[in-house]
Amino acid sequence: MKQLYIGGRWVDGAATTTTRSPSDRSDIVDEYASAGAAEAALAIEAAHAAAPGWGLSGVQQRADALDAIGNEILARKTELGTLLAREEGKTLPEAIGEAARAGTIFKFFAQEALRVRGDKLASVRPGVEVDISREPVGVIGIIAPWNFPIAIPAWKIAPALAYGNSVVFKPADLVPGCAWALADIIARAGLPPGVFNLVMGPGRVVGEAMLNDARVNAISFTGSTATGERVLMACARRRAKVQLEMGGKNPLVVLADADLDVAVNAAIQGSFYSTGQRCTASSRLIVDEQIYAKFIDTMASRMAQLKIGNALHAGVDIGPVVDGSQLEQDLSYIEIAKQEGARLVSGGDRLALETEGYFLRPALFADCAPGMRHVREEIFGPVASVLPAKGYEHALALANDTEFGLTAGICTTSLKHATHFKRNARAGMVMVNLPTAGVDYHVPFGGTKGSSYGAREQGSYAAEFFTTVKTSYTCA
Repeated sequence: MKQLYIGGRWVDGAATTTTRSPSDRSDIVDEYASAGAAEAALAIEAAHAAAPGWGLSGVQQRADALDAIGNEILARKTELGTLLAREEGKTLPEAIGEAARAGTIFKFFAQEALRVRGDKLASVRPGVEVDISREPVGVIGIIAPWNFPIAIPAWKIAPALAYGNSVVFKPADLVPGCAWALADIIARAGLPPGVFNLVMGPGRVVGEAMLNDARVNAISFTGSTATGERVLMACARRRAKVQLEMGGKNPLVVLADADLDVAVNAAIQGSFYSTGQRCTASSRLIVDEQIYAKFIDTMASRMAQLKIGNALHAGVDIGPVVDGSQLEQDLSYIEIAKQEGARLVSGGDRLALETEGYFLRPALFADCAPGMRHVREEIFGPVASVLPAKGYEHALALANDTEFGLTAGICTTSLKHATHFKRNARAGMVMVNLPTAGVDYHVPFGGTKGSSYGAREQGSYAAEFFTTVKTSYTCA
């Protein structure tokens, strides 16, 4: 059984859970400890006790620890990627790529630890100096999702540690194996006891403990919009710092002048890879009516070539849905789309393969209207809806007609339209002639409207959340 990691020790939990592969339900991944309220409290206490010392630690010590973590992740990326593919269902190449990304994230923040910047300003008063510095926030509670079970924890944990904070990490219940493997590597990096703590367990117990404990100074959360709103309210009540990354209903606009191959490739990758289980997925394809029919026909032809299967098998393009509950949600929205009058062009059916798993053929709906539920609500599966547009201005209006604002894309050969779209798309990230899903690790990540709240994640912008600013005056 894989244990919790609290105060520099591996400890048992209040219960145990067993996980199985979504590609093969007979494949037991492992057995993991599950924390109760007592273990959660111990982890928070350990982090609270360790925070002052780590906050005053030398930047070289932090940099060396993070670099060691990054190096081990990269050296073991195939092993870690295989675990990820087996546990979460992402195809093996995607999973190995995610593990590698986690390694580069830790190495990036190893260097950021050495680049914590401040300012020295002249005061309006003669003989007075002003210093502006950044200091750690304290204890960071990290609540991560299941869809990127190594990369997302990495881009939260690495900056938290780099800037001198201690961490209590709660992974999603579906992916304890990836979290444990990451914690196992971090545990060997020479961090003082209590600086990093892994507390696997249900959100209603572990998550609530983190939200309501005054010793947790900040919460970084990625997950559903509904849960994010509860996190926000709990943090607001006790004035804790909060960072939320939530849902998306991302548009990909395809104009009449677009390179069709480029557009279809962006749509296929953005809508269906990672089984559509990405907050950045292209779930709304907004296509100029001049090429609408041709685009749909080409999409259907390309989708027929996609191979759906066991995430560990070679040549598979689309792995399984993560679990039975998510599969039911996907199928439910597919039925809703049919009832709303959308035309099912391709896919949408559950597949029976050689192993018992949660396999779903990606679904493409055409002739969709902006007000349809499946067009407005996040499905978080391999389901894409095509909407016709009467030219660029109409397409832009449709793209912005959503409560979400994470990412938006456009496929066009027009510099004029690309430039205008980048300025006027109401989203935190904009892609031109690229899939909406797929971002670099060294630049800011985040959205607008209902998709995000608080400071951006990743890159040097992570300092905005994981540090606090102090202004000091000195009379010479």
